[in-house]
Amino acid sequence: MPASNVRRRVMAMLFLLSIITYLDRVCMNVAIPSMSEELGLTLSQRGWVLGIFALAYGVFEIPGGWLGDRFGPRKILTRIVTWWSVFTAATGAAGGYGSLLWVRGLFGAGEAGAYPNASCTISHWFPAHERARAHGIVWMASRLGGALTPFLVVPLQQQFGWRATFYLLSVPGFIWAVAWYVWFRDSPRDKAGVNEAELNIIGEAPGASGHSLGFRQVIGSSNLWFVMLMYHCFCYGSFWFLVWTFSYLQEAKGFDPAMAASFTALPFVLGAAANIAGGWTSDRLVKRVGLKWGRRIVGAGGVGTAGVLMLLSLAIGNPYAAAVVLALAFAASDFMLPNCWAVCLDIGKQRAGAITGAMNTAGQMGSFVVATFYGQLVESYGWNLPLVWIAVMSLISAALWFKIDPTKQLSDEAV
Repeated sequence: MPASNVRRRVMAMLFLLSIITYLDRVCMNVAIPSMSEELGLTLSQRGWVLGIFALAYGVFEIPGGWLGDRFGPRKILTRIVTWWSVFTAATGAAGGYGSLLWVRGLFGAGEAGAYPNASCTISHWFPAHERARAHGIVWMASRLGGALTPFLVVPLQQQFGWRATFYLLSVPGFIWAVAWYVWFRDSPRDKAGVNEAELNIIGEAPGASGHSLGFRQVIGSSNLWFVMLMYHCFCYGSFWFLVWTFSYLQEAKGFDPAMAASFTALPFVLGAAANIAGGWTSDRLVKRVGLKWGRRIVGAGGVGTAGVLMLLSLAIGNPYAAAVVLALAFAASDFMLPNCWAVCLDIGKQRAGAITGAMNTAGQMGSFVVATFYGQLVESYGWNLPLVWIAVMSLISAALWFKIDPTKQLSDEAV
């Protein structure tokens, strides 16, 4: 009997999850100029509104990943998506700077753990040789959500205002949460329609773990520290594209809202293709040159190229050409993104949720720094010079890949 393909439907649900996540996030990128005008936000305040989300998200990433390992992604993702949908709507109801800070902070705290739990799902439902590609599909979907958002948000804002836009974008999450809880099961063996042939393809699921990722265990693993540092540096550039590009293109390059929307979407369109290509390339190189160098080549090559292209964009006088080069920089960094999450599965095994949570916590601390301090730097030095700082962090991230060894699994003593 041919193998069933229920895991493909699981991937379809994760695909939709990732699109919805970025609809909510990138909406802030496009809406923040209008919000700032109505609420009287300075550039520094705008940065704190964007940064408080990343800070809260990062702080709660490890608990969110651990909960997925402990209780399963079916329950935890249902809670996460319901929470973020509530606070997407609440963003539209914010009355000023103070209330907006509270809403975005609670939003970030509740959404934390979404991608670690997606990773936990992949670790249970996909064989090892499909996991980088599976992560590539998940991150491709996020980029499609990011590409779609500007074209949704700009006309919705023009027609209904930014508040109604957030109300409308909260609805898909509620629908997804109900469908996920009703349909999904944490173990393939518990899901109707999965036959023995597909179970043999998936292989044995990682063993359950009831242990958290403690401070002693983190400091005892240099490998995990390098993963966390690499992702921290990477997220400076990644989060810049997520929250600052629309403002940069309007205020630094002089684009009108429609043109800024198009060039805000372009990095995400290219990033979608890059995620698929990066996941496929990583898995292919692992087979050809081994796990260590298969992961390292894709990781260092992708984010290193991104840093170089960011610097190149600053040397280009034509604003449209510069915007295209910036979009290519985002695609280059996204080429390595599935690789990062696959490495966490390589070294973390049954603790995939906690390990990806640790990596993403470190990453979101970088996101918080760039969201908050970039605005202050722009006020002092203009729009372009602070981008050099972002590019340098990408180059440091590339160098750190050569200290990461995905063949070294975290032992029970090290984790």
